[in-house]
Amino acid sequence: MRPLLLCAWLLTLGPGLLEARAQSADTLRLTLIQTLQRALEVSPDLQAVEARQDFAEARYDQARASRFLTQFQLQTAHAVGPGLKIPENNTFSTEALYLNPEVRNDWRNVRPFNQLEIQLIQPLWTWGELSGQIRAARYGTEVEAAGTRQKALEVAARTGELYFSLQLTEALLRLARETGEILDRAKEEVNRLLQEGDPTVDDADLFQLRITEQEYLQRVVEAEERHRIARSALARQLLLPDSVVIDPAEGPLAPLSFTLQPLETYLELAEANRPEIQQARAGLAAREALVDVARSDYYPKLFLGISGRWTYTAGRYRQPNPYISDPYLGESLRAGLGFRLNLNFGQTRARVEQARAQRNEVAYQLEAARQLVRFEVEEAYRNVRIAQAALEARDRALTISKEWLRTEQINFDLDLGDTENLVRAVRENLELQARYYEAVYNYNRAVLRLQRAVGVLDLNVRRGTLVE
Repeated sequence: MRPLLLCAWLLTLGPGLLEARAQSADTLRLTLIQTLQRALEVSPDLQAVEARQDFAEARYDQARASRFLTQFQLQTAHAVGPGLKIPENNTFSTEALYLNPEVRNDWRNVRPFNQLEIQLIQPLWTWGELSGQIRAARYGTEVEAAGTRQKALEVAARTGELYFSLQLTEALLRLARETGEILDRAKEEVNRLLQEGDPTVDDADLFQLRITEQEYLQRVVEAEERHRIARSALARQLLLPDSVVIDPAEGPLAPLSFTLQPLETYLELAEANRPEIQQARAGLAAREALVDVARSDYYPKLFLGISGRWTYTAGRYRQPNPYISDPYLGESLRAGLGFRLNLNFGQTRARVEQARAQRNEVAYQLEAARQLVRFEVEEAYRNVRIAQAALEARDRALTISKEWLRTEQINFDLDLGDTENLVRAVRENLELQARYYEAVYNYNRAVLRLQRAVGVLDLNVRRGTLVE
């Protein structure tokens, strides 16, 4: 037997070599959907974007509140004011002290001074200014909501790929265990043949086997570290503590159950669901509203204004004569309608043109987003077809290799086979298993990216499924 052919193959598995996984009491088993849902719940990136959405909604509430009592404020003032120095020979009543020229402010006898002032302005007709601001704020919330969905798509896709990567590592680990067992059997067989004096084996075979074993162990360390990186990356994505080890609950890496539809179907879905397009549409509507707001400055705004003031200082007397005003005592109320118009029409025209230019900018961005989305969808669609073809080819090749291996094993058991052919069959079968898992990983990732390109990945995950 020439075990070196088999040993040389061991190095071809590369990162698939690995560790016996230590089970921990803190192992967390999650399905793919559970993993994606958890990522959407705890992702700080997503929460940061949601905070901006909350800000936009609060701004929308503020815009709606401005429809009534645009200006409604109370202002108070509290100080000390002078009392009155009334001559002893005063003959006027306290309501006619203004007729006595000898009455003076007495700053040596100050009194508490209090003043309350209320101002209220209610717009009655603004030529679309208020309604335009409200519409712009509402569409602003849609812009931020689309931004939140965009981040959710990114988080879900990244988490899904990390999950598949961990599953791939798990699959290669199982394959590596088989490889390790074959290596051990090969060493035992070489030692046995050397002890029996078999002329087909010599010390060179044993030395090469030992050299191969060292290279294998080096690859094992490399694979272990890559496996830890994959597991750590997914744990970080889910904000799990270091003491918790995540374990895919769906078993070996397997192709997603997915039926590819015609390209036009995905293009239509993307037009309706991609957040970039939704964001641009909402932004365009908001800019349209702001054009109306700028244009409203051409016309006079009708408003109702009310203001009232109450002032009181102890020790002073009200003078009912309407021509007499005491700043330390009195009350007033004014109410009426008014118009407000900016007469600098040159500035108004410039503001309208600015608003139109910003609207046009967003319109061009919308068209650019559509074209980019169509390209991304088509690219993702064709990548799925490529990955699907590769997976089918790997699957058929693996089936053929199993048949080949089975035939060689039967021939070997009947002393009709060739040892070299059996080794080649084993080597090819193990290598094709590794390539098959890589093809499954590429296919699942391609499907995931197509769901993201279409813009339905996060929606499906929240509904509890990956693909519809």
